[in-house]
Amino acid sequence: MQVMILRGAVGNVRRPSRWQIAALGSFALLLLSACGPASSGPRKTPIRVQTQVVAFAKSAPALIVTGEIRPRVRSDLSFRVSGRISERNVDVGARVSVGDVLARLEPKEQEADVRTAEAAVRAAEAQVWQTSSTFERQTALLARGFTTRRDYDQAEEAFRTAHASLDSANAQLQTARDRLSDTVLRASAAGIITARSIETGQVVQAAQAAFTIAQDGPRDAVFDVDESRLGDDVLDSRIEVTLLSDPATVVVGTVREIAPTVDAATGTVRVKVGIDHPPPTMTLRAPVSGVWRFKATELARLPWTVLASREGDPAVWVVNPDTRAVSLRSVVIATYDTETVLIRSGLKPGEIVVSAGAQFLRANQIVAAAEEAQS
Repeated sequence: MQVMILRGAVGNVRRPSRWQIAALGSFALLLLSACGPASSGPRKTPIRVQTQVVAFAKSAPALIVTGEIRPRVRSDLSFRVSGRISERNVDVGARVSVGDVLARLEPKEQEADVRTAEAAVRAAEAQVWQTSSTFERQTALLARGFTTRRDYDQAEEAFRTAHASLDSANAQLQTARDRLSDTVLRASAAGIITARSIETGQVVQAAQAAFTIAQDGPRDAVFDVDESRLGDDVLDSRIEVTLLSDPATVVVGTVREIAPTVDAATGTVRVKVGIDHPPPTMTLRAPVSGVWRFKATELARLPWTVLASREGDPAVWVVNPDTRAVSLRSVVIATYDTETVLIRSGLKPGEIVVSAGAQFLRANQIVAAAEEAQS
């Protein structure tokens, strides 16, 4: 009886409709999708670059600079007296020998001084002759007792004074003659006139520069070198100097002088390399190149395309071998070559750097080497 009642109760339960079944199915699918693993999104494609493994090796880089040939000794020539230029015999570029006449002044004033000095000498000579006769006479009289000691002393004093006046007149005459010779400007050494600042008819003052002469003999190769390159790693002071117009002309010079200050405009230091026996083809102002040899050190040679910039300093992109992400690292450059750069520090052997395609990179960028991207 109870069983039949239960069946009757069950038979009265309402069946779910089809839309309720569809809703339950969608809800179940939603729960299943929620329980599944999270989607990682679309995978980012690595940037294709070229890479290179860093390797260090012993290297002795060379520093090549350009300069020009200049005279070792350069002198400014000038008159020792003032006056008007009456004659100019040479111009810039002229070769002169010792004693050659370069220019003359009008000598009228100096000639008059010479004549005056000569007259003073003649007057002094006459005074000496007169006092000498008086002194000889007083000496003879004193020996025989016919004069006083006072007259003798006065005669002796006058004689000595006349001799001193003659010496003074002769000295003044020599000075006047020297001043007359100073109206002629002569070359003090053999060489080439490199500058001229006077002209005929011009009034010049004493010691005013008239000509500049580059003396013959040793020459200097003058270079303007970047201040940062003049460090302790230079091997020695001997430098190969090559004539640019004739590369077969090569001489070895020695650093003679390094300027103590840096040029504020160019940031360079002037270096003079002495050449004791320059060949005839190394004329003044001839362009030359100089080669400095550095000490052999461990350097990494990489193509110049690896270089990037980090806050104005040289840097390279280094690839993490595990994550393939790149990071920018500062490096120290030893020197630059034609198509390569020698890095002194900042990298380690075996590290991977980006050698091409660095312009498209940013920090933590994922990269793939060219051969990896093709596969």
